[in-house]
Amino acid sequence: MDDLRDKYIQAIANASDEAGLEDLRVQAVGKKGEVSLKMRELGKMTNEERQVAGPALNALKNEINSALAAKKEALGDAALDERLRTEWLDVTLPSRNIRQGSIHPISQVTEEVSAIFADMGFAVAEGPQIESDWYNFDALNIPGHHPARAEMDTFYTHRAEGDNRPPHVLRTHTSPVQIRTMQAQGAPIRIIAPGRVYRADYDQTHTPMFHQVEGLAIDKDISMANLKWVLEEFVKAFFEVDDVELRFRASHFPFTEPSAEVDIRCSWEGGTLKVGEGDDWLEILGSGMVHPKVLEAGNIDPNEYQGFAFGVGIDRIAMLKYGIPDLRAFFDSDLRWLRHFGFAALDAPTLHGGLSR
Repeated sequence: MDDLRDKYIQAIANASDEAGLEDLRVQAVGKKGEVSLKMRELGKMTNEERQVAGPALNALKNEINSALAAKKEALGDAALDERLRTEWLDVTLPSRNIRQGSIHPISQVTEEVSAIFADMGFAVAEGPQIESDWYNFDALNIPGHHPARAEMDTFYTHRAEGDNRPPHVLRTHTSPVQIRTMQAQGAPIRIIAPGRVYRADYDQTHTPMFHQVEGLAIDKDISMANLKWVLEEFVKAFFEVDDVELRFRASHFPFTEPSAEVDIRCSWEGGTLKVGEGDDWLEILGSGMVHPKVLEAGNIDPNEYQGFAFGVGIDRIAMLKYGIPDLRAFFDSDLRWLRHFGFAALDAPTLHGGLSR
């Protein structure tokens, strides 16, 4: 056994490649290998001889297998080192025949909207996507019986049995960011809050996750006239038209009073949307003057300050501007779709340089 051990341990140490190492494995511990044949001889031995030879043969087999495994790993590491040494790439060379990455339309439109409102003095505010029931509903004057609070419309997080803490939800709008910003900064204030929101709906024009941008402006002398001007300027800049006509229709939102849905004059000639002309109207957003109870929830005195708020679906206006027919395609991860509707990575949208291609 000592001779066998020395023979194979030395041969394994001297093996130069994995093919030679495999041959040694077969010769030593394969079905007809020398160690395997020795183990077959145990049946011809007496009990006393087996008690001595059996453990010794098992130990020899294990030692050879361990040596084989260690040598195989060492040969693999050496092969990788040689490959890394011989294969290299000069990353400073210009690329050849490589497709450039594209900016997703959602990211592009978010940047376009942010650029437009930044020019009007609005800062960008962010907040958590998992919100407490209070920030998502109560602070926004949404009553307990409101349909939006039903589980068929809102994603509630799981609570363990006996957990009496207030429930949490995947935020259904970015309005909680307004409350958090009011509490943190006070008035006056002028922000937009873009981000992901979640609602239990799925079809051609609705997905369980989508994107919104909401705006908030609070000061001592803000009125609906200011809201109208801001929205007109936004629509003209976003759709890149010189003139636009907006129609404000009375509506109801718990967090604004008065409330209005906003339509734009447009036409659909040949299936293409043209903003600012035609005989059709298209709803694009909701808006209104901030409800006093919402101001109070944000620790702002409604007797001293007032303001306006609005909300726009980023996915929706992206579909309208760039002719994207199905909202679900935004989340399909189809590279062909992205190459068609995507944007060059270095073309940052600016008002003076042009928002879109």
